[in-house]
Amino acid sequence: MEAPQPSNSRKYGIPFYAVAWLPSTSLKSQQEPPESENHSDQSADADISADDNKSLPSHPATADNYYVAATGGGGEGRSGISNALILAHFDFESRSLSDQPVAKYGTGSDLPYRMAVHPAGDGIICSLPKSCSLFKVDTKKDARDEKLGLKLSQEVLSQLEDVGQQLALTFNNGGSLLATGGEDGNLRVLKWPSLDIVLNEPSAHSTVKDLDFSLDDKYLVSLGGPCRVWDVTTSTLVTSLPKENDEVFISCRFSFANNGDMVLYTAAVTGKGGSIVSWNAATWRRVASKLITRDNITAFNVSANGRLLACGTTQGDVLIINSTSMRVQKIVKKAHLGFVTALSFSPDSRALASASMDSSARVTVIEEEQKNGFNLWIVIFIMLIAVAAYFINNYEIHKFELPAFFSA
Repeated sequence: MEAPQPSNSRKYGIPFYAVAWLPSTSLKSQQEPPESENHSDQSADADISADDNKSLPSHPATADNYYVAATGGGGEGRSGISNALILAHFDFESRSLSDQPVAKYGTGSDLPYRMAVHPAGDGIICSLPKSCSLFKVDTKKDARDEKLGLKLSQEVLSQLEDVGQQLALTFNNGGSLLATGGEDGNLRVLKWPSLDIVLNEPSAHSTVKDLDFSLDDKYLVSLGGPCRVWDVTTSTLVTSLPKENDEVFISCRFSFANNGDMVLYTAAVTGKGGSIVSWNAATWRRVASKLITRDNITAFNVSANGRLLACGTTQGDVLIINSTSMRVQKIVKKAHLGFVTALSFSPDSRALASASMDSSARVTVIEEEQKNGFNLWIVIFIMLIAVAAYFINNYEIHKFELPAFFSA
């Protein structure tokens, strides 16, 4: 008999390749648009009809609510599996994901393989097989309720038309720049929303697999074979980070160390398993390397507060790691039945969303790590007080008693 699915994990019928949290700025209420306008935003081959949208569950669109976006599908062909962008609601009090998506937009035969959520709520960019499209989160009010919707923006992303499959998409922290990395190895950095070219490197890599901006928006790290760092302000290559032995870098993320210095993490696969390498982002020298799991790492991310790292594995496990000690703080065995394809910490670092090829999305709430050393000292201190109290009490009782030889 199959074990019941936990409330924080749901299967939505779509193999997922990307997952991210919506910023609260995406949840801007607006009046229900006219019927004609509402239909004009739906693509002809979208696989959700107006009646389907009415059946989706509603949740108040406020900053206190948490929403997870995920993309994926069955790709081209007649697999019967749709391609879509979905939104799911997560409730912290019950620690549960909505049974069904609260919003869904079908993309026909085009698989939305990667996505980037604008940090200021200016939509979600998805990479399709030949180009990129912008989707808007629509908070609609009608006579009965308030609910979220998704619509295809009418804005044409001219610089991202007919560019082929983009395997990596990311906005900088201020939302003023968009970086894209193609299957053909072309690296682009564009101003947002004008799409003016800042950096265009047709041969940056054989293929671009991952991208991330530094927290000060000065640097961009790109990965695809070599791991390269670019100065966005001067549009120049800064350095290529050297691999050791049989390392294969699979993901890269900037963060801050406890002392306030910027650090770069790269997740790597070796013959021994999955490891995390840290780099000094001032000298670009390797600081340390730590083997985290015997399984290969397939997804990686860093929390916004810099305290936690997360890894997903080929076995479907999710690991949460303390960035200071590099010790595994929590491991969710078989969080997914298939390998983990994407990880995303919530903006407030309270939770971790994960997605998989097995069509499931999951949210793991971050528990405060028990500070065992601190608790031990409290126990020792209490014991010392108890011992001292015992001796003081006994001293008060016996101090006036005469020695034995005086009582003879």
